[in-house]
Amino acid sequence: MRVRVATTALGITAALLAVPACSTDTAGNKPDTTSSAHPGKPADAAQTAAPLTSAALETHLLAPSDLGSGYLRKQERPTQHDDVTVIGCPALSKLGGDAATGGTLTFPHKAKAAFTYGSSSSEVAEELYSDSADKLSDGIRRIFDAMTGCPNYQVISGDIPIDMASQKLPAPRKLGDEQWSQLLTFSTAGRSTVVKQTAIRDGSVLLIVSGSPALVDRHLDKALAKATATS
Repeated sequence: MRVRVATTALGITAALLAVPACSTDTAGNKPDTTSSAHPGKPADAAQTAAPLTSAALETHLLAPSDLGSGYLRKQERPTQHDDVTVIGCPALSKLGGDAATGGTLTFPHKAKAAFTYGSSSSEVAEELYSDSADKLSDGIRRIFDAMTGCPNYQVISGDIPIDMASQKLPAPRKLGDEQWSQLLTFSTAGRSTVVKQTAIRDGSVLLIVSGSPALVDRHLDKALAKATATS
């Protein structure tokens, strides 16, 4: 399958260029994408909350001051279009190019930001989406299930072959209403890059944090707290 896609900062090509190679000990991790109720929040209110506009979501994104010393926000790069072919993962190929490359999801309301850390090339990126709880849940679940359902596959982005490996990780049950997490390894031209991606749905807001595993773990809680703040 060959499709035309808009590659974003979280897409395969950009991830290979922007996120440094790193190693993470994930031995013994087992899949965990079960839902859990948000502590202290009435379930009915969370499920029926009205979606936020894109402009409102922008105000809920992390800022460098939220992250601490050494973080700079990256300017968004001009959209690039690459032909993408998925080989060895029919379920992911069926979903199309945005899913295959980790590109921006097709929910109507969205906002995103990416940050570099210190003098290294480490990055962490945040995406916020808003829609009905059912639509958010169905959309992100289908993509995570497809990506983690194929432990190894290949993506051809433009003329670049990229070997992919995916692994489900335990999701942080204490956060939000539903959670998903995975570790992606991109390998090309003898170079490997590891990216952690964790998604949290809280009512009508979906948060996705991606990047260096250590940075994702460090900032996930504060990203969710700001994403779901009522003021």
